[in-house]
Amino acid sequence: MNRNQWKTRLKKGFCKLKDVLTGKTQITNRLKFHTLIGSIASVHVFLLVIFCVFQIMPLFYFNIFSVLTYTACFGMIWSERENYLTIYIITYIEVILHSFAATICLGWSFGFAQYIIAIVPVGFYICYTLDIRRRKFTVATVSAVFSAAAFLACKFLSFFGAPLIETDNIALELSLYVFNSLCAFAFLIVFSLVFVFEMKLSSSQLKHQNAILNKLASTDPLTGLYNRRSMDIFLNQAVESASSFALIMCDIDNFKKVNDTYGHDFGDVVLKGVAGIAVAQTRGHGYVCRWGGEEILILINNASEESALYIAENIRRNVANRVFELNDKWIHCSLTLGIALYDGKEPVEETITRADYNLYCGKRNGKNAVVF
Repeated sequence: MNRNQWKTRLKKGFCKLKDVLTGKTQITNRLKFHTLIGSIASVHVFLLVIFCVFQIMPLFYFNIFSVLTYTACFGMIWSERENYLTIYIITYIEVILHSFAATICLGWSFGFAQYIIAIVPVGFYICYTLDIRRRKFTVATVSAVFSAAAFLACKFLSFFGAPLIETDNIALELSLYVFNSLCAFAFLIVFSLVFVFEMKLSSSQLKHQNAILNKLASTDPLTGLYNRRSMDIFLNQAVESASSFALIMCDIDNFKKVNDTYGHDFGDVVLKGVAGIAVAQTRGHGYVCRWGGEEILILINNASEESALYIAENIRRNVANRVFELNDKWIHCSLTLGIALYDGKEPVEETITRADYNLYCGKRNGKNAVVF
């Protein structure tokens, strides 16, 4: 592998790490167990060297067994079955047995029992994030209770019995106690951080899904315009604000003929095109709603007669000048618009009725018009 390939791999690795830390990507079960198994295996490799150097052979052989156990766990992670619950149980049992063996051989003061405490929150986190339909919390709770019992048992064994291997090496005792303490806290901190990041990611995904659902509930799926439910909310807000506003009712001329002649797909193209023009001309001034069928209702906030007429005429002219195309077919369409100002005295439903009546008058008198 050349230098550029190494740089590319490192860059991809850092990008993935950045995405995980910023909550942009999901932490997979494989990554979680790689982290857990790799970390514990690294600790055992270090202890394997220490026990070999200081000729603590029972624990040296036990750590060989532990390293082989975690090597097998790595194989299970890469297998197709990916039985993560089994891997966790194996890891849990090994940690408990190793803590017992080290405490019996060297005594309580070396701090090996601290790993029993460190495995408790890891168990809850792992079991909670695994896709287990049943006994999710039962497994974690039972393992936590058993951990408490095992921790106390280690203490009682060291209190009532002397270590099997006597050592006067104070430096070794202090060094291993500090190392074991740091490792135990590292496990707690790392998995706490991972839990926080996953909570952040879940919260972000929930907000995104809520935004999508809110958009689906408030907009028309074909045109992207607001639906009647949303427009009712905007109308109530406008009435409560006691400000003047105008309503523009729009209807595509001869829309049924377009559907019958060119098909509903072409009709959808026309409807979406008209909706886009209405939104573009109304942007910053109000709201555009698909009122029903080919009818579009526009709410113009703080509108006067002149401003409402200006916006409506711009919409009408842009639609008339637009060429609608689909599958090598093209047509021109027109739009008729009726305008009504809300006077603050009548119900808003009557203002809608007046706008609709003006629209009807425009239809009756030639179409392609703006009627106030």
